[in-house]
Amino acid sequence: MRPPFRFPEDLITLQRAWQQAYAELAQAPTGAGTTVLRRRLIALSGTLCTHPHWATPTAWRTGSVELRRATRTSVSAEREGAA
Repeated sequence: MRPPFRFPEDLITLQRAWQQAYAELAQAPTGAGTTVLRRRLIALSGTLCTHPHWATPTAWRTGSVELRRATRTSVSAEREGAA
């Protein structure tokens, strides 16, 4: 069994913001002005990829999936609680 990943709180917040921007972009109607959302997603992507937590070259590959899983689970739980 693998040990659980531990991520800094600011990295988790960044990933949640990225997922929120992505969800908003996916829900935007065709023809809606999505430039702001696309730019936000690009900026968040750059900030996520260059976060100091990923200082070693292999850290991003091994931890990025776990980060998305951890935040996806918490975002899903938050949505269910709001419903």
